[in-house]
Amino acid sequence: MPPNVINSQKDFGSARLLGNQRKRRMGGCLIPAKLFIIRVTDESDYGAVIVSASYRTDIPAFYAPWFLNRLRACEVFVKNPYGGRDYRVSLAPDDVDGVVFWTRNMAPLMAELDLVREVAPFIVQFTMTNYPRALETSVIAADRAIADMRALAGRFGARSVVWRYDPVVVTDLTPPEWHLENFAGLAARMEGVTDEVVLSFVHLYSKTKRNMDQAARSGGFGWRDPEVAEKRSLLAKLAGIAKRHGMAATLCSQPDLLADGMTGAACIDANRLADLGGQSFKSRQKGNRAGCLCAESRDIGRYDSCPHGCAYCYATRNRATAKKSYAGHNEDIICL
Repeated sequence: MPPNVINSQKDFGSARLLGNQRKRRMGGCLIPAKLFIIRVTDESDYGAVIVSASYRTDIPAFYAPWFLNRLRACEVFVKNPYGGRDYRVSLAPDDVDGVVFWTRNMAPLMAELDLVREVAPFIVQFTMTNYPRALETSVIAADRAIADMRALAGRFGARSVVWRYDPVVVTDLTPPEWHLENFAGLAARMEGVTDEVVLSFVHLYSKTKRNMDQAARSGGFGWRDPEVAEKRSLLAKLAGIAKRHGMAATLCSQPDLLADGMTGAACIDANRLADLGGQSFKSRQKGNRAGCLCAESRDIGRYDSCPHGCAYCYATRNRATAKKSYAGHNEDIICL
């Protein structure tokens, strides 16, 4: 095993200070030797990692300066959302196989993406649904989102962008017929921009139900969770529309809803990253929940920190908490 590598999760959480204060070079970055720790997994795999930025919050939209600071520092620390020890993720080029961004607004990071690409290939999982403001209070308009995705594809290739029409939410404002018309219009404009669109129905956690109920009361509309057969029928129709516009429709973490013309989504997609980087790398499937086909990754975000205010969001308990977190953010801190 290489020197200064922690070989167990227990050791990783309570790592000793290694070496001395002199600095060592790591993938072109200078970092203190006492922080020279390489991310490892459960056994002897101490290779590079895919960085997820982030399914817990919208880093490109709200925390781009912080992310760039951490990228230049070649490391980031992450608060464990499940109560365990905080952990460190190296962002040195030798330690990163790829980066997956999750966002509704890539614009704040667009000018610096060449810097990201110097570290590793990246994918942008870009959510665009064009829902009414009663469901999405402050996301950018579809016109802007499409323009940004076109710009990304133009600079880095169509494989760098994945469109997410996700989650599908059925309300009085957005009944199934509305989704078919809305999706068809967006898909026509997205033709040639990407080769994949990710779909899913809303995951109804207790906080999601609470927030949807609150939005419905405020907006004066009703909402419902359709039966499985109705969901499959709608998904099959959406998949057919996507196919006509040159996109494969994939389904995120809901294998019981797979309809004709669809496959399961690997949102953190090692094969796509390998295509973009021009070389393969070792990865293993390690989803975040049942039915998830994602490759193993390390997420560097934090829950309850995205102020977009989407009613169906599973990563935010309430918008007031998220707005307070964002207002108090310091872009120079090592941990979001």
